[in-house]
Amino acid sequence: MNFVYLALGSNRGDRKKNLDAAIEQLREKAGKLLSASSVYETAPWGMSDSTPFLNQVIHIETSQSAVTLMDTILGIEESMGRTRSKNAGYEPRSIDIDILFFNDDILETSELVIPHPQLAKRRFVLEPLAEIASSYIHPLLKKTIAQLLRDCDDGLSVQKFVSK
Repeated sequence: MNFVYLALGSNRGDRKKNLDAAIEQLREKAGKLLSASSVYETAPWGMSDSTPFLNQVIHIETSQSAVTLMDTILGIEESMGRTRSKNAGYEPRSIDIDILFFNDDILETSELVIPHPQLAKRRFVLEPLAEIASSYIHPLLKKTIAQLLRDCDDGLSVQKFVSK
């Protein structure tokens, strides 16, 4: 079995419903949900669109390889209305699912890089990840998630989301 941390984000449509639907599809198509962080509302990172994201990190157990899991994720994103643009930069999306860690594996191909290369720069990933895996050690950076969060200089707002 493989143990995987995934980051989920949405800033289009019913953002909370999108996260819940993605988790349900991941449970059906990828594996067992082991834990889930709280949902956080965050300022968009790296884009001019000002619509806030809802972000969450989950921990799953899967029998799929990293490449197969990525294919599963892309299928889930597409089924939820995500269209990936060929344009440079980040765009709004109904759902975004990123593999943060896959066991302690280090993988770099043209399609997939694990651990996620931007993870240590993104407070919107580190906050929810620290909630469920603060002592996990990044296999390349050799720091815990709690240390990475303390060292992160990303000043964008990340607040726990409270449903209205």
